[in-house]
Amino acid sequence: MRSGNPRPVTPPGRDASSVLVVPSRASRATRDVTLVVAASLAVALAAQVSVPFPGSPVPVTGQTLAILLVGFTLGARRAAAALGLYLLEGFAGLPVFAGGAAGAGVLVGPTGGYLLAFPLAAFVAGALASDRSSALRIVVASVVSHSVIFAGGLAWLARFVPAGALLAAGLLPFLPGEAIKIGAALGILRGWRALRRAA
Repeated sequence: MRSGNPRPVTPPGRDASSVLVVPSRASRATRDVTLVVAASLAVALAAQVSVPFPGSPVPVTGQTLAILLVGFTLGARRAAAALGLYLLEGFAGLPVFAGGAAGAGVLVGPTGGYLLAFPLAAFVAGALASDRSSALRIVVASVVSHSVIFAGGLAWLARFVPAGALLAAGLLPFLPGEAIKIGAALGILRGWRALRRAA
């Protein structure tokens, strides 16, 4: 009995010249690590799209859009791992947070609750929907995922902002932008699906 070599599989309807190779466990692990690292860097890049919001310590960023796309394309576990790695990168001093910020001080600052909720939000997005899901399912998953971020963010932001100003500082001004991001995520996923069908 042979072992250690990938077993060729010929899909139905194809000739032997188009043979697929079953990936080994090591190659799957390498692929997963590559995807997780790439996704963490994509979130870091999206974080640099950062616009300060008047009267709030919380900026408008592209992170939440990136989290949705990572969750829907990588699945729950890999998406959570990617966002966990993203936080570790920032904690280690890499300038991956909004506006190129870095360090533990960001995680314990006013936006720390939003950041620490990212891995769970990515997990929720990936658990509830994928890039192949219906539009309604993607929208619902996006709303739930963003709710996780805002719940964590507001709970921590309450340490820095008076209770009467909490929603105005950390939630209400951002809702229109989040709705736009959800629509953008849906459009990007639909475009990606169309490209795959045409390929």
